[in-house]
Amino acid sequence: MFQFTLTEITALIGSFVWPFFRIGAFFMVAPVFSANFVNARVRIMIAMLLTFVLVPLLPPVPTVDPLSIAASLLVAQQIIIGVALGLVMQFFFQVFAFGMQLVAMQMALGMAAITDPVNGVNTTVVAQYFIMLLTLVFVASNGHLVMLEVFLESFRAMPVGGDGFLQEQSYSLVTSASWIFVSGLLLALPAITALLVLNFMFGVMTRAAPQLNIFSLGFPVSMIFGMFLIWAMMGDFLPRFDRLSGEIFGYMRILIGIA
Repeated sequence: MFQFTLTEITALIGSFVWPFFRIGAFFMVAPVFSANFVNARVRIMIAMLLTFVLVPLLPPVPTVDPLSIAASLLVAQQIIIGVALGLVMQFFFQVFAFGMQLVAMQMALGMAAITDPVNGVNTTVVAQYFIMLLTLVFVASNGHLVMLEVFLESFRAMPVGGDGFLQEQSYSLVTSASWIFVSGLLLALPAITALLVLNFMFGVMTRAAPQLNIFSLGFPVSMIFGMFLIWAMMGDFLPRFDRLSGEIFGYMRILIGIA
């Protein structure tokens, strides 16, 4: 019969448990997998399956007493790494949500809000449409597989029991949130500029003909013109998707130190 010592059993269990915390934390935050329509049990099952497949390919995992303070710190480290990498991918989706929120506010559709089935929050109809479109294009172009590939590379660049995120990487992660606002504003800037010109024209019309009811005229014209701008923006959707996805995947590699 096979006989194992307590140290060998602890090392065997730890080789599966410690990576599982990082993978599970990533699936709880990463886009597509963290959506409300994906059951939590399904996420856990996918994380467990991926852990069992990945463990034989990982570097040796340090043996840590599961009831010690070192084990608690190791679990916290793995959760932080998984959440951070999943959060970076959420930045990519929030760029389109933020940019289209700006467009919706300018085209008088800011009050037309519905519940986002992905995040469980209220968003404008325009932003929700682009989030759904982005999710479909992301999955159809195998973006979720690229995301998993970059995430799995973190086990080689940041092995379990290693240093984890250094001070420079942590600071970079915090400051990278500004990328959402910059990229979202650049995404919505053509439509916002065109709608600003339209509002300027309404102001001139009001001064030239004060008897016109600018409110009853402005809302329908702004919405129709805004829909035309959204249709025009669709022609540039794929190039923007390709550029922004390349930037975010590149930043993930920089964050884990392989680029």
